[in-house]
Amino acid sequence: MTKDYSPFTPGLPVPVEFFVGRQAEISRLREKVAGSTTGRLQVGFLSGERGIGKSSVASFVKFLVERDFKVLGLHTFLGGVTALEEMARRIFDRLLKESVERTWFDKVKEFFGNHIRQVGLFGVGVELGISQKDLQRAVHDFAPALRRLMEQLGDERKGILLILDDINGLASSPDFANWMKSLVDEIATSEKPLPLCLLLVGLEERRQSLISLNPSLARVFDLIDLPVWKDAETRGFFQNTFAKAGVVVKEDVLGTLCRYTGGLPVLAHEIGDAVFRVDKDGCIDASDLSHGVINAAEIVARKHFESQAFRAIRSSRYHSVFANLLEILPDEFKRGEVRAKLHKDDRQAFDSFLRQMTRLGVIVRVPEKSPGAYRFRNQLYRMCFRLEALSIVQSGNA
Repeated sequence: MTKDYSPFTPGLPVPVEFFVGRQAEISRLREKVAGSTTGRLQVGFLSGERGIGKSSVASFVKFLVERDFKVLGLHTFLGGVTALEEMARRIFDRLLKESVERTWFDKVKEFFGNHIRQVGLFGVGVELGISQKDLQRAVHDFAPALRRLMEQLGDERKGILLILDDINGLASSPDFANWMKSLVDEIATSEKPLPLCLLLVGLEERRQSLISLNPSLARVFDLIDLPVWKDAETRGFFQNTFAKAGVVVKEDVLGTLCRYTGGLPVLAHEIGDAVFRVDKDGCIDASDLSHGVINAAEIVARKHFESQAFRAIRSSRYHSVFANLLEILPDEFKRGEVRAKLHKDDRQAFDSFLRQMTRLGVIVRVPEKSPGAYRFRNQLYRMCFRLEALSIVQSGNA
């Protein structure tokens, strides 16, 4: 069977046509955006574990509200950003890029004035040329700038959905936390309405970090937390995505495939892609799944573990331990109980693994449970470990 492309998109936000589930969370976000178009500020924090699909949900909501509510959606990724000026530059650069080939592009050009320059091959393409001084002014006058933008757009757009994604660097910044609170207060107390929905996207620990820097933010954020996929959602995802490429999945294989993901979209895409590439006849069977898991394990470990943790988890020293731990190591566990279930030759290797993973932050102590209690830092780490164990078992059976 000739395959032109994989329908899976590991490492990238999910294309709209492959999006599944999340109806309750999407409904809440749609309501918030709809409410903002009346001029009432809405602020949300989209949270969830690593690999849960936060960026994909935000991107899908942006698509929906642009279509249904005539909202200007600005999905801005702030990876590596620690300064407010760079944040402002990326937001306004996203505004410019989103407006190219839209009916309101000329109005956006007027909004930016002489800060736009043409770049690229044959002059096709635009970018902002804003001085540091102007960026500082944009940070200070952010709300007035958005009001001027809405006035400039007129009837073209009814509001703004501003998504601030990948906020790791800014979440530990007192300047950002205080700017956020000041922005919300300024808009809320102004007599001039601003149809803005501000959505931050990040881990729960980022939200807690911002609250620790400015406790008043605790009552500002409306928290939308994404749980792992339900089994029916995972099944629907695999069936629909494989079907897009004309591939079917045997029913007995489908259940196993779903368990391997742990309900995490990031692993569903990684494993699905690996299995898809192994398959040769357009029907996913147990052999395809087995070989796909072996291929996916290394890819997932490389992507989601730091180099030291990757080398440790791939070390042959722990292969026997991993194979034995596959069915007995839950998210939270006690060292003594696990050691009691291992062969005596594997206990020393398990202790070494536990020390190393704790030092590297993959596993953390849970002293409030008991002195010997541990848990994986997040569900993604646990499922990556499980995938590695499965790979070892599959390799031994091959």
